[in-house]
Amino acid sequence: MPDKTHPKTHPSGAPWRNFYGRRKSHHMKDSQQRLIEADLEGLSPGPVDWEANPDRLPLDIDALFGGRELWLEVGFGGGEHLVHQAAANPDVGLIGCEPYINGVAMLLAKIRDAGVDNLRVHPGDARDLFDVLPEASLSRVFLLYPDPWPKKRHHRRRFVTQEHLEPLARVMTPGAILRVATDIPDYVRQTLQEVPKAGFDWLAERPRDWREPWGDWLSTRYEQKALREGRVPHYLAFRKT
Repeated sequence: MPDKTHPKTHPSGAPWRNFYGRRKSHHMKDSQQRLIEADLEGLSPGPVDWEANPDRLPLDIDALFGGRELWLEVGFGGGEHLVHQAAANPDVGLIGCEPYINGVAMLLAKIRDAGVDNLRVHPGDARDLFDVLPEASLSRVFLLYPDPWPKKRHHRRRFVTQEHLEPLARVMTPGAILRVATDIPDYVRQTLQEVPKAGFDWLAERPRDWREPWGDWLSTRYEQKALREGRVPHYLAFRKT
């Protein structure tokens, strides 16, 4: 039988972290590849990957955003919500984290079109970014329609597990807001079970608080597809205690 165990660390010193999901589709348009080559490096939040920052030194967020409030979107998909928030909140600095490089290319095109300059992009695993964000640096985090991993044996792959939530909580300020949107009822269940364990209070007081989107919400392409197929979105907001 083949050995399915993994070393505890990579040669770079990075801890072993299983990654599930796509990093790239089979084909990327030439125009998308040109965007990646031309724009992505200039939008980096700093040295995040282990090869570039093996000592895991914190990012200089004040230098990056001039002391502005910092928000994060984990898994931004095509980037429409992230760019919407950046345009609507020019006094805030935002970082988008997305390992799927085709989605990153879509975001880069939207950044060019919108002309926003308060947004940075990490094209990789959010856990690597949590390593190097300063403690208590995030005041708002968005987790919108994350991969549902619907099979029960895959639920441990979901973002709303302590492997992700504990380091996320460390880099959020007391009173910071975490927004989670999903159309998967079982994802709602797991979110309501796991997020409070990491030190968050659910802010809902009445049904409309999780049935209606937030006032500054921009419905994503994924949400529109879910609505067409009869799935019901849920909007869950938590406060870091």
